[in-house]
Amino acid sequence: MAFLRRSNAAVLGLAFAMATGLSGCVSPAGPVEAVRFVSPDRGGELGRGAIRVVAGEGMDSNALEYRSYAAAVERELERIGYQVLPAGARDGADIQTATVRVERAVLSPVGDDRGPVTVGVGGGTGGFGSGVGVGIGINLGGRPKGEVVTEMFVNIRAGDGTILWEGRANVEAREGSPMAETQLNASKLAQGLFTGFPGESGATISVP
Repeated sequence: MAFLRRSNAAVLGLAFAMATGLSGCVSPAGPVEAVRFVSPDRGGELGRGAIRVVAGEGMDSNALEYRSYAAAVERELERIGYQVLPAGARDGADIQTATVRVERAVLSPVGDDRGPVTVGVGGGTGGFGSGVGVGIGINLGGRPKGEVVTEMFVNIRAGDGTILWEGRANVEAREGSPMAETQLNASKLAQGLFTGFPGESGATISVP
């Protein structure tokens, strides 16, 4: 399933245009909340060597939205010491792989009990503790403007397929605000997820 189907993207675009046209103001985003899990046995392999970035299950690697998030992750991987290989690079015994998946949801206003419509949810990719792969959804039911939650999931595997590290990060922003859109929140999420890499295993952090 593609990251965002055309019909869903059109609805989001219309909502953004209406919101910005009516308000003309920028609503700040909340802090990034992130949790990371580190292999207790092979964490020393992290942050060095070659790595390739691939799309997670359910993601469209050719979609512009995905590429924005992948590029943000690639920048962070280079910052922490990896040599990032070009898109499409093959795997290898000495090459690590970072798998990226992103999902989005609109939180219901208080008192609204209508269920969300789920889009772009791939299969689970959880490893040794994070539960990465739990899907969230996006509400297309015409609710009043709420908070958009964008969630990024990343895991890093060794060349033999063993998960070395995995984490998830999310950020909330007012629906229709610039920070709810891909170009701005991609960098914010990636920076939050890789702050203090590899991080304390199982600990939740908040990054402004």
